[in-house]
Amino acid sequence: MQPGTHFAFGTHDRHGFVASFTSSMPAHLAHWYLEREQFEPVPGEPGLYRLSEPERDGPRRTRQAVHDLRRHGYMVQADMRLDPAVSAGPPGPVLPNGLQERRRRLAQAAAGRTTQRTTPPTTSAAAARPIPPKPAYAPTVHLTASGGERSR
Repeated sequence: MQPGTHFAFGTHDRHGFVASFTSSMPAHLAHWYLEREQFEPVPGEPGLYRLSEPERDGPRRTRQAVHDLRRHGYMVQADMRLDPAVSAGPPGPVLPNGLQERRRRLAQAAAGRTTQRTTPPTTSAAAARPIPPKPAYAPTVHLTASGGERSR
């Protein structure tokens, strides 16, 4: 194992997908992280954890745990098929959807000078339309009670 490694992941004949931590990792912190990644302590074997419900997509969940711990800054050693850096398939083809091009154009527009006027345009009094006066009354709507029947 490489020096500075915090966690190790692999497979076990009896326990399936397993994880352990090294002495460079505090036991209570390792326990907390491994339980959050759905690993449970193996009774009778201190420091060894097994994946709960390994039949439920065990390899993917173990790779995800390795990925998560690395993302948190921990050094993780994993078997080849459980290492997401090695076992992940090639990325699928990227279909252009125009989002990148749109973002680029928006960024360019935001960085450039505005084409809008800084002062409001002046208009002549003859060209402006007059604003109609507010009515002095409120319109009244008459509703008739129909007694529960619909009108035709």
